[in-house]
Amino acid sequence: MTELLHEQLASVGAPTFTARDYRPGLVRHVVLFRYHQEVTFEQKQEVLQRFRSLAHSARSDGNTYIVSIEAGDQASGEGAGAGYEHGIIVTFASQGDRNYYVGAPLVDDPRYCDEAHAAFKDFVGPLLAAQGGALVFDVVSPGRG
Repeated sequence: MTELLHEQLASVGAPTFTARDYRPGLVRHVVLFRYHQEVTFEQKQEVLQRFRSLAHSARSDGNTYIVSIEAGDQASGEGAGAGYEHGIIVTFASQGDRNYYVGAPLVDDPRYCDEAHAAFKDFVGPLLAAQGGALVFDVVSPGRG
């Protein structure tokens, strides 16, 4: 999928690829976190608080672009959590909004990336387990380009 997205970016350019109207339709960006053993409860709660605050991120026009953020603890009793402790679902109205949010390594030009999300990734990175610290999976509504 990453290769396909890079091909789309190369084909249309960063301004179009990150535009609000690029490939409209709901995108649910699912993120799971697994932490180093040394990470404290307080640090984990700060991760969730900082992630939730990304809901207020705005584009250069001052308008927010994230539809919603849901975040919380793993609470399944199925035994298939694979050690992930927190789950987050970020909902976007288009793939363009998702592309703007993701930024690097997908989009390298800072004019077309969310600086607040980039700062969050810098914060959370050292807290995550060395192997499989984050799992990211995007669910795109059927028939939505």
